This record gives sequence, C-alpha cells and structure tokens, in this order.
Amino acid sequence: QVQLVESGGGLVQAGGSLRLSCAASGRTFSSGTMAWFRRAPGKEREFVAGIKLSGGSTYYGDSVKGRFTISRDNAKNTVNLEMNNLKPEDTAIYYCAANQYSGYHTTIGLYNYWGQGTQVTVSS
Repeated sequence: QVQLVESGGGLVQAGGSLRLSCAASGRTFSSGTMAWFRRAPGKEREFVAGIKLSGGSTYYGDSVKGRFTISRDNAKNTVNLEMNNLKPEDTAIYYCAANQYSGYHTTIGLYNYWGQGTQVTVSS
C-alpha cells in the first residue's frame, strides 16, 4: 500500500501564492505518475497537474497553466505544487494522487492512491 499525505493548504488573498506538498510512504515506486486534483464547492474533482516519476515530465490542466508548477523530490518521496497568482476560483480541496502506469493521465479512475486532501481558500 501507498500512503499519501498532503500539507500546505490555507487561506490566501487573490494574487498570492501557496505551496502544497505531498509525502508518499509505504510501498513507493519509481515509475508512474504523481498528480494533483482539486474539487471546488459544487463541482466535480478535476485534474490540476501531473509529473512522471521517471524523467520528470510535467503536464497541467488548462486553468492553471502558467500559474502552477509541479515538482518532485524522488529522494524524499515528495511532490510539491507551487501555486502563484491565485484566484478565488482556485478555492478547492486539493488532493494528491498516484499511479504506476505509463502515459499521461488526467482521469480520476486511473489513479489508485489518494490522499485525504488539503483545503485551499482564496479570498477576493
């Protein structure tokens, strides 16, 4: 089993920045993907950003391109999400997820490990 624990959420004003971290423990793996999803109030969970554990390629959802940056530290088994120029519509619970599959996945069903989530609130 893999355990994922998110940290770093909080309240920030529009235009501000936050950094989320996801620590993986248990049965870790060197291939596959770690990603961030979010669920805003009244909306479905959506893909935010992903990073391949082998090679480090990254990919992003359209709504966060140019503002968010995902990175990894394989030695520490952590993945970070740097969020800049935050907007009120970024308010959501942010979830860390992981899978062991090749390819670039944005679909919830293709991630088999999930954290509990961390709240991000952006005030206007």
